[in-house]
Amino acid sequence: MTEERAGRGVGQLAAEEFDFMAAVGGVRGLVESIAPGLVFVVVFLITRELLPALVASSALAVLAVVVRLVQRTPLTQAFSGMLGVAISVVWAWQTGEAANFFQWGLWVNAAYLVGTVLSILVRWPLVGAIVALIRGEWEGWRSSPMYRRYVMATWLWAGLFAARLAVQVPLLLDDAVGWLGTAKLLMGVPLFAVVIWLTWLMVREPEELREPASAGSPPGTPPH
Repeated sequence: MTEERAGRGVGQLAAEEFDFMAAVGGVRGLVESIAPGLVFVVVFLITRELLPALVASSALAVLAVVVRLVQRTPLTQAFSGMLGVAISVVWAWQTGEAANFFQWGLWVNAAYLVGTVLSILVRWPLVGAIVALIRGEWEGWRSSPMYRRYVMATWLWAGLFAARLAVQVPLLLDDAVGWLGTAKLLMGVPLFAVVIWLTWLMVREPEELREPASAGSPPGTPPH
């Protein structure tokens, strides 16, 4: 189905009009992203037992994949979510520390932070590369008038990853499971949606770049 394929996630960067729900994968994608972590925190805070929280979180992640299999809808988001939950569950189970359920996500954010900063330093800003691929305009994007915007947008994402680490790592070290889970939820999908919207505003091509033909050109004349 078209609504499942087009305009989801970073695909919104090529959209004419920004759609917040499409950016986070729709209602189902939002639930699949938030529910396992939320349930883990709630069950752990109620029971103060690690095992029930891990089981509940795992069950939700598996259920999301099963439902998509039954309905024959794309599995990418649910499967990637299940994989992330599985890694988090194993990490927490092996260490016996509930806070470590969130440690894998912090490592991922650290990797993203390093990757975005490096992409800027080597003059291949990650946002620019993604936008060029989505729009099918790979040739010459690094020399386009949009290049500086791509750099600024990539710094914006680096700031997001750095902010998550700055807030959540101290909570992890303090073993503050409740606060850590709350911070992860608030700085997860909601903040992602805001940052991708700001990115969309920054990388939208000006009208004169999207329609390069001169005003005086007769209809049907190809742009130079």
